[in-house]
Order: sequence, then structure tokens, then C-alpha cells
Amino acid sequence: MSFGVLADGLLLLHALFVLFVVAGGALALRWPRVAWVHLPAAAWGAIIEFVGFTCPLTPLEQTWRRAAGGRTYEGGFIEHYVTAALYPSGLTRRVQIVLGLVVLGVNGWIYWKVWRRRGLA
Repeated sequence: MSFGVLADGLLLLHALFVLFVVAGGALALRWPRVAWVHLPAAAWGAIIEFVGFTCPLTPLEQTWRRAAGGRTYEGGFIEHYVTAALYPSGLTRRVQIVLGLVVLGVNGWIYWKVWRRRGLA
């Protein structure tokens, strides 16, 4: 298997993980046990944004792209793929904090609905 294919596969996995972090709590409305996987993932996503860390998947993707002879990019996954599309001026600390708050807000609302539906709130 080529490094280019590995890098593209990791990119897809990373994108799915980000989507799961942001809205995976919605799966808990249907399957409450998903919360056991989603809550740590959402916490990780929020921490990455609040602290300004780079997810470990990003350097791995870049390493595989380099090994395949492809071009790499500066910054992290969110900055390169998501923020570049949504915020052409680039990623700032303010944007990172807003993204972290979006993760917490969306999932907080979803879990409030889950707990209410299950009679826990």
C-alpha cells in the first residue's frame, strides 16, 4: 500500500473523527451507549482547540504525504482543511476557542436531550 493511499485514508478518518466530535452526541439520542465513546472524543476535541495543540494524526498524515512525494502543509488539520474553507484569513486563538465552545455547546444540548429523554434530568 502506498504512503499516498495511507495519507488519504488517514485524512478521511481524521475528518470523520472531527465530525464525530462535533455532532456524534446525536448518535447518543438513538444509541445511548455511544456516549461512552463520544464524551471522551468530544473532550479531546475541545481540549485540542482550547489549548491550541495539534492532533497527533496531523503530523502522521504529513509524514505519509512526504513519504509519498506529496506536498505537506503548515499548521493543523482544522486550520488547513476546515478553517481554510470557513475562515480564509486563517486560524486565530479566538476562532479556536469558538470552535471549542461550539463542540461543547452542540454536545451539551444533545446530552441534555438524552438525559431528559431517559428521565435523568
